[in-house]
Amino acid sequence: MRKEYLKLERVDGPLIVLSDIQDVAYGEIVTIKVDGGKDMRKGKVIKIEGDEVVIQVFEGTAGISTENASVKFTGKPLEIPLSKEILGRSFNGVGEPIDGAYQIVSNLRANTNGRPINPVARKYPKNFIQTGISSIDCLMTLIRGQKLPIFSGNGIAHNELAVQIVKQAKIEGANSDNFAVVFGAMGVRHDDASYFIRSFESAGVLDHVVMYLNMADDPIVERISTPRCALTAAEYLAFEHNMHVLVILTDMTSYAEALREISSTREEVPSRKGYPGYLYSDLSTIYERAGMLEDREGSITLIPILTMPNDDITHPIPDLTGFITEGQIVLSRELNQKNIYPPIAILPSLSRLMKDGIGEEYTREDHADLSNQIFSAYSKVQDIRALSQIIGEDDLSDVDKLYLQFGREFEERFISQKPTENRSIEETLDLGWKILSILPANELDRMPPEMIKKYYKAHKE
Repeated sequence: MRKEYLKLERVDGPLIVLSDIQDVAYGEIVTIKVDGGKDMRKGKVIKIEGDEVVIQVFEGTAGISTENASVKFTGKPLEIPLSKEILGRSFNGVGEPIDGAYQIVSNLRANTNGRPINPVARKYPKNFIQTGISSIDCLMTLIRGQKLPIFSGNGIAHNELAVQIVKQAKIEGANSDNFAVVFGAMGVRHDDASYFIRSFESAGVLDHVVMYLNMADDPIVERISTPRCALTAAEYLAFEHNMHVLVILTDMTSYAEALREISSTREEVPSRKGYPGYLYSDLSTIYERAGMLEDREGSITLIPILTMPNDDITHPIPDLTGFITEGQIVLSRELNQKNIYPPIAILPSLSRLMKDGIGEEYTREDHADLSNQIFSAYSKVQDIRALSQIIGEDDLSDVDKLYLQFGREFEERFISQKPTENRSIEETLDLGWKILSILPANELDRMPPEMIKKYYKAHKE
């Protein structure tokens, strides 16, 4: 029988503290009765020290005193009810409906903490996902079951890019019956959340989207639970109903800052820039839940979005994220200021699983060689641009001028496309050849002669 504790030791900001407590687990959910049951709240055990327990209250501690509240420990971690009825619904960060409809009724209640997929049970990701965005499909290809983050900055069009990927993503073997999107938002503004809902609705995909939304004015402890609720729902759809699930998590920076705030409240020793020393392992418990299983048809493809503070890619959040995930898509403020959308910085971006999901079997035989040659040529463009600022463009050699022309065409025609433009992989590769044909054939030093013979002349403009 569970005891109900009738008196608090103290109330400290968003925390309540109880003493002389036994048989309590870290992460356990509690129910808090305020003023004799007129106000019911939930909390989570975030620290146990001897017989003293610290609880973070989801709804905040306003109106709670040491005398007017009682606490009951549930003996369970945070669990959410799951069924296929979650599709088309919106929930808060702890799985409670916020769309005005009913709570999901189900016998299945899943622990949101989950666990990363056993490496032995993993299936290696290979299938190409077509996003319709040339720079991603050609140069940093997204693979089914991959975790590929978007590194952005404040004010850059990462929300628009995420919506375009959701609208246009085509997975081999997926159709409207077995494809779903799970969207988790942490610390977002109300207008950003409304933008996502409107965009999904106008694209006709809202019926296949599950949304877990934690707004900027919602409790920070709920922010910690939001990505875990989203991934728990994704695991259920992927591994119980064999669906192909695309998970979008934004903004992981808000999540990490919430983790830092809770760590500070618990008086833990801080690490780099005040973040807790366990930030890496905590992020890995989220990212490693993506993937595919050997004995299941479904898959979880994860695209976390994070805004780099001061556009600093060495900041702990993008730095540690890059260690765990399989590449990154980096957005450039310089391209964004040139009104190029999507403003993807090609050179620092990569997909580590790309090599296994492209080529004749998946996309086209020339894909890998074309990608390598574009990277090489665009890298040389940066050097020539730096040189032209010193000696002037007029004094460059004829070949160097062709490289500058290639750079301009590449940014304006290949990287840049409309938010509604959906290019097939064939259109993307053909466009890459057309722009590459600006350069003389003898400059294509990463391209096998047989590929030059087959594709270069055919696309020479």
